[in-house]
Amino acid sequence: MRTEFDNELEQRLVRYAAIDSQSDAGSATQPSTAIQLEMSRLLVTELQDMGASDVRLTDYGVVLATIPATAEGPVMGWCAHVDTAPQFNARGVKPVVHRGYNGGDITFADAPELKLSPENSPYLAQKHGEDIITASGLTLLGGDDKAGVAIAMTAARHLLNNPQIKHGTIRLAFTPDEEIGRGVDARLPTDFAVDFAYTFDGGKPGEIEFETFSADGAVVKVTGVSAHPGFAKGKMVNALHLVSKIVMMLPQVTMTPDTTEGTEGFIHVGEINGGSSEAEIVLILRDFELDGLAAKGDLLKQVCAAVAAGEPRAQITCEITPQYRNMRYWLEKDMTPVELVRAAVRDAGLDPVSVPIRGGTDGSRLTEMGVPCPNVFTGMQEIHGPLEWISVQDMALATKVAIALAQRAVT
Repeated sequence: MRTEFDNELEQRLVRYAAIDSQSDAGSATQPSTAIQLEMSRLLVTELQDMGASDVRLTDYGVVLATIPATAEGPVMGWCAHVDTAPQFNARGVKPVVHRGYNGGDITFADAPELKLSPENSPYLAQKHGEDIITASGLTLLGGDDKAGVAIAMTAARHLLNNPQIKHGTIRLAFTPDEEIGRGVDARLPTDFAVDFAYTFDGGKPGEIEFETFSADGAVVKVTGVSAHPGFAKGKMVNALHLVSKIVMMLPQVTMTPDTTEGTEGFIHVGEINGGSSEAEIVLILRDFELDGLAAKGDLLKQVCAAVAAGEPRAQITCEITPQYRNMRYWLEKDMTPVELVRAAVRDAGLDPVSVPIRGGTDGSRLTEMGVPCPNVFTGMQEIHGPLEWISVQDMALATKVAIALAQRAVT
């Protein structure tokens, strides 16, 4: 059954997903890609047109706006990110709406060999009769997190058009670069100016996340000894050989993303760059507990030291940089924002479910920086790949939760 929000949500997601806005971890600019600003500027225009207040695009790339209060209450924030993941092609997205899903295979116009079905995405079996949005087969969809943007925008427009709904001040923040861990600038907590907030960046209806990975990034740099290949005996030290040794000495069957689940952490080799003279490995370290995260960093350093000891002519460095921390460490001290969204989920007719998320959100950084910020579902599924999909009706449920949150905060 279609709801009052379905048409708007569908139109917004289709419009937003078609805009290229992929972030780039290799860029030093802020935002990391200029194309993200096209999406941000569109949101500024749409927010101004719907009557939001204090609309601006900060010099660090965040769109901020206010939905003025109609009742006394705390200042609540809603967040979503405009960038799409760099792990898969996200340029030239062509969203496709599959109306009244019939329960069978969904095919893709630009990739006939590709199929989406309940066999490879079991949750799809529950979506019979609903409206499913995918890309065309060559790209991801970008519902992560343009679905969250569409939900927050739709809920904001609804509140502005219905001033009889009692709610406190709602602040909106649409961030860049979340997918590369750089969405929360140090200035954002002050500029956001909220008592607490919610990211709309989660999965199945009813899911509320207040426990995330803690995360570090690591870069291992190897400098070998260059020599002409024809006269290299006893002289050349091949940096790529040493990089390979480091990778192979890391746990292969107990500590990689493809061998772990639940609350198990991992070490993930994300990139290997360079040549025989100089090479580097880019890794991410993840664990739900800080001591587990530290242990993974120590293990990586020990492996690097062992390889370096075996080839003293090479130079090997390992730099580990903090990225974000498990929001549970702060939220468990005051679960009020979590209990509030649980009540709002029930208001929308759903049972709240909380499981640790094997990832992080802008809310992880905001919570660490003093802005409590649990994560709320959007409906997004199979993200970061060509099978990504979302139900319009799931997005509508998230929109109802957002509106219920606004009302709950003043009662």
